[in-house]
Amino acid sequence: MKVAFMVAEKPSLAASLANILSNGKNSSRKGSNGSCSIHEWTGPFHGETVHFRMTSVCGHVMTLDFIGKYNNWDRVDPVELFSCPTEKKEAVPKLRMQSFLAHEARGSDYLILWLDCDKEGENICFEVISGVQNSMRRSIQSPDVVFRAHFSAITEKDIKGALTNLGKPNENEARSVDARQELDLRIGCAFTRFQTKFFQGKYGDLDASLISYGPCQTPTLGFCVQRHDEIQTFKPELYWVLQLVVHTNDGREVTLDWDRVRSFEKEIATMFMLQVKEFSEAVVVAVTKKEKTKQRPQALNTVELMRVASSGLGMGPHHAMQIAERLYTQGYISYPRTETTHYPENFDLMGVLKQQQHSTEWGFEVRDIITDGISKPRKGHDAGDHPPITPTKLANRSDLDGDAWKLYDYIARHFIATVSRDCKYLSTTVTFQVGSETFTCTGKTLLDPGYTTVMHWQAFGKNETVPTFTEGEMANIQDVKLVECQTCPPDYLTEAELITLMEKHGIGTDASIPVHINNISQRNYVTVASGRRLIPTPLGIILVHGYQKIDPELVLPTMRSAVEEQLNLIARGQANFTAVLQHTVEIFKQKFLYFVKNIEGMDQLFEVSFSPLAASGKAHSRCGKCRRYMKYIQAKPSRMHCSHCDETYNLPQNGNVRIYKELKCPLDDFELLSWSAGAKGKSYPFCPYCFNHPPFREMRKGSGCNACTHPTCPHSLNSTGISSCIECEGGVLVLDPASGPKWKLGCNRCDVIIHLFDDAQKVTVEDGVCMLCGAQLVNVEYKQDKSKLINEATEMSGCVFCSPYFTPLVEKHRAVSRPPGSRAPRGRGGRGRSRGRPRPPKDKMAQLAAYFV
Repeated sequence: MKVAFMVAEKPSLAASLANILSNGKNSSRKGSNGSCSIHEWTGPFHGETVHFRMTSVCGHVMTLDFIGKYNNWDRVDPVELFSCPTEKKEAVPKLRMQSFLAHEARGSDYLILWLDCDKEGENICFEVISGVQNSMRRSIQSPDVVFRAHFSAITEKDIKGALTNLGKPNENEARSVDARQELDLRIGCAFTRFQTKFFQGKYGDLDASLISYGPCQTPTLGFCVQRHDEIQTFKPELYWVLQLVVHTNDGREVTLDWDRVRSFEKEIATMFMLQVKEFSEAVVVAVTKKEKTKQRPQALNTVELMRVASSGLGMGPHHAMQIAERLYTQGYISYPRTETTHYPENFDLMGVLKQQQHSTEWGFEVRDIITDGISKPRKGHDAGDHPPITPTKLANRSDLDGDAWKLYDYIARHFIATVSRDCKYLSTTVTFQVGSETFTCTGKTLLDPGYTTVMHWQAFGKNETVPTFTEGEMANIQDVKLVECQTCPPDYLTEAELITLMEKHGIGTDASIPVHINNISQRNYVTVASGRRLIPTPLGIILVHGYQKIDPELVLPTMRSAVEEQLNLIARGQANFTAVLQHTVEIFKQKFLYFVKNIEGMDQLFEVSFSPLAASGKAHSRCGKCRRYMKYIQAKPSRMHCSHCDETYNLPQNGNVRIYKELKCPLDDFELLSWSAGAKGKSYPFCPYCFNHPPFREMRKGSGCNACTHPTCPHSLNSTGISSCIECEGGVLVLDPASGPKWKLGCNRCDVIIHLFDDAQKVTVEDGVCMLCGAQLVNVEYKQDKSKLINEATEMSGCVFCSPYFTPLVEKHRAVSRPPGSRAPRGRGGRGRSRGRPRPPKDKMAQLAAYFV
């Protein structure tokens, strides 16, 4: 029997598709990577019975990166990033996605791709094809081997229809994504590395671990700063409004609007007021009534959904799209990434509407529409991608959590509104004459609420009607006064307004717009205030002003929108991939060189707002070179700075850094420090110099003493290591000598923590090894009144993993001790070393040689 191998974009989507295509009759098993499942069943395909095997990826299989040596910030000039080689790497190495796909596709006859139907989805299609091409029974070049399913909703009709109408993956769209990835990587990394090193090397109170530049992110920030500048430079002006209050026949007071609106000259406004005050009555000179229509909305697309989520539902666009993706994979709504606001001619509006008729929230309104007949939806824009966003099955308030329900509620109501009647009302304008001055009042009378019964927040308020006046009627003037007002600056941009600007100027796509907005917030360039207004931080303002000072095109939207147009030409097969890439990279390379040459222009702005390293931080620990105190700078990224040597040393982030027992590193004489993530987190001692300049070849940059292979130092891996980690490859469980009395082991690579020997006075690692598992033995000492050992012993030696007396005193977090019969924990040397620590070299010269080999 032939095998059809099918791949979806997410595990949850694969499960939904398999359930629909197999009519609920499929078997499932967990995949070898632990994250993806495989669903299998038998069914018809291309006129024969085949064995279907459905699995998924977890987003992109591959990611673009520079080859290894170009990822070293200290040794590579950022300008090299515009021309250096790149390579595709696994996006999430621990998933081993390529080997997983190759294994599951082995011996398959057909490959059917169920990736999301957008450009990113097309790109992932070719990543999957590349991963399985050597496992397929037939060549992927054969015309009847690789197929692409196109669908917009996780419904039985859509999915089964997609299987009977398979197409081919679009290589041009995939290539446009490759081009965008490479451009963003080269441009973003070059500018980001240069900026970050330059400014963090000079200023101590920059509250940002990364000073990033992005071809889309930076113009997005530019819009926010432009509005900030408009607010700062705004000069308020006084103006005066003539306000008239009249009495109606039934005793009501009505405030009239002045036909001249306002006057910026107080003397002139006062003159008009004095003229009006000569009269005691206002004459009704005209009553105009006109029937008007408030149009129902167009069909819903992604940008409008994000706008409404931010302005009306209080959700950030990034969060809203995450929820929309989840609603889509659960089958509640259609595909949420679309630019289209026009329903296709064959779209089953009635079918979608009937699904909602039993809703407890809007079922009554839906049944009315079904009875009266659907109103033809307004004509919108057809982008040729996916249909507008609509509900695909009924959900009740109890089916979804808070934000998910709010978003589904809006999507369903919006759809119902698009097939409802327009709202109709009577607009009445009454015109009054007082001497030479004209005043009006306007009101609305509802005739047909139409779609506002379901989108109730757009309904008219009760106070919008106007009292009844007749032409020629005289109304008593109750009050005449001059009101002093002042022009106001614009408010800060809201997320909804920013989304509109990004769409208008072609910055990002419907998929990437929320990511860019989220980035400028996370990178401390803007803060989100009440009403989801985006207020630029000093750092964000200075960056934009600096770009404007050196090269305004770096922050203007015109550059990126031009690049997006070129990428769209690649997607349509109308532009050459290599030519677009080379041309754009060369433009930005020249801009980068000019930027570097003129960086002093931006630096002058930084000098005004930020403090130099020498004036930042507090005296903390001694430098090993000059023996003077270095300063600890806590602002992210936290670091140590020696003003005498003019050297800066990076530190471990997101934790507490303290002096470690006033001990020194035997290699460089720097005072040791300890880093801790808290009582329940990891901690370890480290040398600030070794952390930045690893002394041994096998040590990675950013390593603490728990990864140092110094042969005799009492804080090194050789003195405190217990065994190989029982969860990760290459990690070693190391005793944290400063953690007492709440002692713990921590892996020097992963997040495994083992709490042990609570309240012990002293815990040390011994020379001997366990005969069962090869781990180092430990010695535990308790005070007499706090002993937790058997028979209230105060001291005992044994193996953390195998000693029965220690088992009740060891609490493992994530790690699970393996029984003696399975793969045993290895000694602290990692793989290949199962017997305790190595013998130390016999003499000092041999020791020194061991340090540097």
